[in-house]
Amino acid sequence: MNTDVFFGTLPALLTPCTPDRKPDFDALVRRAQEVMAAGMSGVVYCGSCGDWPLLSEAERMEGVARLTRAGVPVIVGTGAVNTNSAVTLAAHAQKVGAAGLMVIPRLLSRGQSVAAQRNHFKAVLAAAPDLPAIIYNSPYYGYSTKADLFFALRAEHKNLIGFKEFGGKADLSYAAEHITHQEADVLLMVGVDTEVYHGIVKAGAVGAITGIGTIFPQEVLLQVALSKKAAAGCPEADLRARELENALSVLAAFDEGVDLVLYFKHLMVLKGHEEYRLNINRTDVLSPSQASFCEEQFHRFTRWFGAWVTQGGVIAECM
Repeated sequence: MNTDVFFGTLPALLTPCTPDRKPDFDALVRRAQEVMAAGMSGVVYCGSCGDWPLLSEAERMEGVARLTRAGVPVIVGTGAVNTNSAVTLAAHAQKVGAAGLMVIPRLLSRGQSVAAQRNHFKAVLAAAPDLPAIIYNSPYYGYSTKADLFFALRAEHKNLIGFKEFGGKADLSYAAEHITHQEADVLLMVGVDTEVYHGIVKAGAVGAITGIGTIFPQEVLLQVALSKKAAAGCPEADLRARELENALSVLAAFDEGVDLVLYFKHLMVLKGHEEYRLNINRTDVLSPSQASFCEEQFHRFTRWFGAWVTQGGVIAECM
């Protein structure tokens, strides 16, 4: 079972729209190829950034199939309001040759039941036994998978190889202390854009799943590379990684809010990608003040990065 894709940086793809607000799969594949050319190890599709609750099962599976046919290593999000749907999506991912699964907890119905979550996770993992899978922990999904459940599942499903933590420093530290350092081959991935440095340097994460990296692939790849070099003991890389994280902090914080897709799509338009101007729901739009704030922060960061990146030293080494 090949887990190499998890040791890099994985942007969570947004869903571009056609003028009639349907998924634009040609543009989806095109963006995936662009971030792969920039140096990403693969992509995630049908996570929160991909608007999975707004897509039909058929649309989600078509997007995954189009990406795999294009040769893009794709980690498939299994979020669903019922287990049968999640199982269908996982089985399809294995059938079309996806690179792995991002397994999202059972939502709404019995979401706080450990027994229900265990049975949900088991069904999804069993549906794609040949795909390496990571459990996605996020406060937005209302359930936090702890070490006892993780290892009970792993004892029965060898394709469960790691953990994506979307929470803050304390959550990443818990995952490191109680889950990913119990067994040497259990992987931790940073799942929130604001904690890349902490996750890699302080919690031993091997890679990152990133929303903001879909918009700024070069910058986030550099952030991850500097953080990994800092984790290996390089003081200059440690300083530069923290400088970059601080400069990116406002844009990265969009990842933590309910309007993350709206902000990230607006940033894509600012980068020249008109296919991200529309959202699936016509009423899903930023307010004028939100849009203005986003634009101000975008231009501020791009000016700062353009000057900062020219300093050479460890920055040049990690480019």
